[in-house]
Order: sequence, then structure tokens, then C-alpha cells
Amino acid sequence: MDSSEKYSLFETKRDRGRHFRRLFSISVFVAICFIWAYRLTHIPTNHGLWAFLGLFAAELWSGLYWLLGQALRWNRVFRKPFHNTLSQRYENSLPGVDILVFTAEPVIEPPMMVINTILSVMAYDYPVEKLSVYLSDDAGSEITFYALLEASTFAKHWLPFCKRFKVEPRSPEAYFTIYVSSTPHDLNHAKDLAAIKILLHPNDSHSKDVDGFVLPTLVYMSREKRPQYHHNYKAGAMNSLLRVSSMISNAKIILILDCDMHSNHSRSVRDALCFFMDEEKGQEIGFVQFPQNFDNVGKNDLYGNALSVLMEVELHGADGYGGPLFIGTCCFHKRDALSGKKFNNGLYKNDWNDENELIKANLQELEAESKALASCNYEENTLWGKEIGAIYGSLVEDVITGLWIQFQGWKSVYYNPTRKAFLGIAPTTLLHTLVQQKRWAEGEFQILFSKYSPTWYGHGKIKLGLILGYCHYNYWATTCCPMLYYSIIPSLSLLKGISLFPKMSSPWSIPFTFVILAESTSSLVEGLILGGTIQGWWNGLRMWLYIGTTSYPFAFIKVVLKFFGLSDFSYNITTKIIQDDVSQRYEKQVMEFGTSSPFFTILTTIALLNLFCLLATLKELPLSEGMGFQVLLCGILVFINFPIYQGLFLRKDKGRLPSSCAIKSIALALSSCILFKILN
Repeated sequence: MDSSEKYSLFETKRDRGRHFRRLFSISVFVAICFIWAYRLTHIPTNHGLWAFLGLFAAELWSGLYWLLGQALRWNRVFRKPFHNTLSQRYENSLPGVDILVFTAEPVIEPPMMVINTILSVMAYDYPVEKLSVYLSDDAGSEITFYALLEASTFAKHWLPFCKRFKVEPRSPEAYFTIYVSSTPHDLNHAKDLAAIKILLHPNDSHSKDVDGFVLPTLVYMSREKRPQYHHNYKAGAMNSLLRVSSMISNAKIILILDCDMHSNHSRSVRDALCFFMDEEKGQEIGFVQFPQNFDNVGKNDLYGNALSVLMEVELHGADGYGGPLFIGTCCFHKRDALSGKKFNNGLYKNDWNDENELIKANLQELEAESKALASCNYEENTLWGKEIGAIYGSLVEDVITGLWIQFQGWKSVYYNPTRKAFLGIAPTTLLHTLVQQKRWAEGEFQILFSKYSPTWYGHGKIKLGLILGYCHYNYWATTCCPMLYYSIIPSLSLLKGISLFPKMSSPWSIPFTFVILAESTSSLVEGLILGGTIQGWWNGLRMWLYIGTTSYPFAFIKVVLKFFGLSDFSYNITTKIIQDDVSQRYEKQVMEFGTSSPFFTILTTIALLNLFCLLATLKELPLSEGMGFQVLLCGILVFINFPIYQGLFLRKDKGRLPSSCAIKSIALALSSCILFKILN
């Protein structure tokens, strides 16, 4: 611990293995440079020229993109808060905390799940008079409202029980480990007018638990939505709730939380406050990001939804440059930072004793005044969504909002506790995972074309390492080009005997072999260190391939079409409802298809194309001198696609690939092979 941190509320430790990681990265980059040199010095004069040049372009961009990713591994830091010290110093002067929870569609985000999240954060180990919980219901669902109303009654019994017996976790469903299924029908009754209901409040004599203690403030909001006004999805809901909460409680700390992310640790608020209230470094911290973890991910992580590399590696790396990304949930903010205020070192000072208490005796009057702040035309001719609150203009409004906060001079902190602070529900089907990844890639790519792009707007505002880190995510969609090329062209070239790689006996094969083995081994070791399995590592490779050849191409095309005014963006919410048969296959680690989709057509076509190319090449394998790398690549692509072959030809359950998808893919793959053979 540094001497400056001796009396701090938290400590920062650097990655002990950073020197080894840097040497490893340098060695891999040197090998990549040799691969580029091979491409430049061995350009064929006629046979296979364009295929060779295309492969060089794919490797050039892949290498440059790999460099962007290394920025997030170069300078990792790890944080540790001292909440006991916090309690000793500030227990009697802790700031108010507003918790903003968001739901948008009761059919795919069950009210029972929403209520469990609400109850889990109401039961935080924190002074209840300083805790306010708000639910934004963009569907205006009656069943969600009445579920919240019932939860306010249940809280009178649940909160004393949690505190008396020190219950962890404090989500009722998680604690009792009982899965409650519901099948709501016709629940979407979005209202034209805003609805604000204060269900619990310190001024209400009925807002006490069974032991006679005051309960946290609990507020329901359904903002006004009309067709002629763009409601800006979650970002719009966030801004409405920011304004409403400023009228009712106006706490200086705000927790942003998705409705499926229940609290798993009752002291998370205190952990976050250790960073905000630190006397030396707390002034400049605008938000504290916790990891987004899931409790329904199997040990082999079939769909790669644990996001282990992002949560356990890359966000620690971004923290080393002054701030991780805001990922849209599990994040504590200073209200000042979210309200568009700039941080001026030396001028800004935390003042936790100056709590602005806006408590009216008449709660009905308070509700009426708050409704105007949630009206659909409130933001007209204002800076809301541009410089104040959540920023509009991207499908990943969270990332662009965090970026804007950092542009205003604020720093951010990433804290990854041993006991996970929040747990949610990950997608349980392949299609839902691919669609979710498409939205993320699409939103990240949008940022490049916005005025908030870190590429040209970040210079002088955030560190170079952080700019490169943001670019690593912004360019996600562009990696589809080299991945599609590598998945198709080398295999097709086998049909014509076109060699695109050096012979295995050539010295030029060394850099190719080194990069393949080094990256594969390091990712495997990293996965095992993070608690994964070998099967989980293999599943991760498969999903990396599937996402890169489906989600990213669709995202890339959508953004390009939007740039030329030929398309518009749509916001898709990932369903949290899990059907029984799908759940059973998921628990057995069986990949779920079950429907026809352009995503599956692409996947099956590429899988079958590689299978046909490999089978056609096997009979000539003894004669394929110099084709070793291509045969190996094609073989790996066939092996990794085994679940697709199962879904096409072997499985009989409802989760198999539809016959229509099989027919289209077989026709496309065979046509591609025949045309390539004839035309080349």
C-alpha cells in the first residue's frame, strides 16, 4: 500500500504479472509483423493472387485490432474498499442513495423478477431514511404496478427478517431458491399520461415495518409516451427518473440497475461509498462500476454469456487508465456527474453534509408536481440527452453516457468484489445471445459516427490507453470482415489447390505457428485461472466464431445503411422468460436452435461449406504439400461446428435446426463450392 493510501478508504493494487504480460504481448506482435512481412514478400504473380491479397488485408486488420485489445491488458489495477473505516468516520453523515430500477416489457421481464430485485435493494445494510428506490415501468403495466404495491406490504415483514438474521442474498427468490414461473397475458397497457405513485415515504405513517421502523422510500413511475415524441428507450426512462427522483429525494448517489439484476450483497452501497467519500481521490470519481454477473450460467458457459474476459480482465485494464466503461447496470453514480456538471480539479469538492431534502408534507402534491418532469415534451429545447443525463443517439446509451461523463473530467472506478454484488439472468438460447451481441456491436459502432467518438473527440480529455480501449469495443462490428474471410476463402481454395500459407517445413511457418499456439494457450490458461473449464474455453471459441460471422456482419451492415439514411435502429429487449423444455436442454449444455433465422442460415452454410471442402480434400491429402495450415484451419472449423451438424442431422427434439434452414444452407454451400470450382 502506498503511503498516500495509508488513511484512505480504499487501496489500489497493480497487476503483479504485468511485466510478463507485456513481454508476451510484444513477442506475439513481433510474430504478427513477420506474418505481414511474409504476405508482402510472397505475393503470387497469378494463381490465387486475389485470395492471397484478401487474406493479407484480413490479417492486417486483425493484427491492428489485436493491438487495440492489448491496451486493456497492459495496465490492470485492482481495488479494495475499507468499509469498516467508512463506518468509523462517516456513519452519522452518510449521503442519501437513490436506486433507479428499469423495466420495459412485462411479458419478457416478469413482474415477479422485478419485485425480487426491488426487495433486494430495499434491504441494503444502509440507513433506511437515506435510501430511496424508484421503479421505471415503460410499459405502464397494471400487473407490475400492483405487484410493486404488494411488495411494499411484503417489505414490512421481509426487511426486518433480513436485518434480524443477516440474510444474504436479500432477494426472496434467491434466498429461498424457489423458481416462481408466471405466464402473463396482455399486460402492456402503456399510458398516455405519466403516472407517479409514492408507495412508501417517511412522511407516511403507514410506511413502517412490523417492528415499527421506517421503510425506504418506494416510488413507481410510468412516464408519458406519445407516438409523435421519441421516447429514447432506456436512456429516456433514465432521464425521466433522474428528474423525478430529484424532486422527491434528490440523493447525491444514484444506483442504476436493470430489473433482472438483484442485489447479492447487502453492503455494496458502503463499498461504493468508500470510493466516493475518500478524502484524497473521491472528489474526481464520477461513477463506480460493479461487474455484471449471472447466476444461470453453467460451469461450461455454453453461450459465453459470463463475459469473463470483459468483467475479469478488460474492465480492470480500463480502470488503470482512469475509468472503466459504464455498462448500463450495477453502477453507482454521483448525481452531479450524471447531471452534466464538469469536474474542475481544485474547484469541485464533495459536500456530503449539504443534503438537499425536498420532502413535502403532502405526498399527493409531490406526486402531481413530479408528473410534469416525466411528460413526453419536457425535454424539448433542453440539453437533456445531449449534455445532461443519459446521452441519446446510440443503442448502447450506457457506454456513450459514461464516455460523456469522462469527457467532463470525471474519473471512474471498477470494483470487482469476491462476493458478487449483483446477479442476473443471461440468455439461454443461441439466437437470443446472437441478437444481444448484434445490438451491442451495432451501438458501439454507432459511437464512431457520433460527435462523442473517442477517436477524434477523446484526445486531451481521456488517456490514450482508454481511447484505444473504447476503440476496441467500437470496432467490434468491423472484425466480421476478416472472420468471414478466414472462415470461407481458405477452405474454398483447397478445392483448387491454391496455397495461401507457407509450407509447414518452411521457416515462414514459425510466426504462424507461434501466434496460433500462443494465443490459444494464453486464452486457455486465462480461462482456467478465472475459474473456467477446458470445455468452457472451447465453447467460448465457438461463440467468438458465431458472433463474428453473424452478429457483427448484421450490425456492420445496419450501421452503414443507417449512415446513408437507408435504415433505422430498433431496440430489442432480451427475454427473461425461460420455457421448461428450453431450460432442460440448457442445463444439459445442448445448444438451442429451434427456429429459422438469418443468423442460423449463415452459420449452417459456413459449417456445411467447410465440411464439403474438407471431405473433397481428404482424398488428395497425401498430395497436399504446402496446404497443411489450410487443411488444419478447415478441420478446426468443422470440429468446432459439431453442434450445428447435430442440429441439422442427428437431433429430433424441438431445439434442432428446422428443415427449411437445412435445405437453404445445403443449397448455398454446394452452390458456393461448385461456382468457386468452375469460375476459378
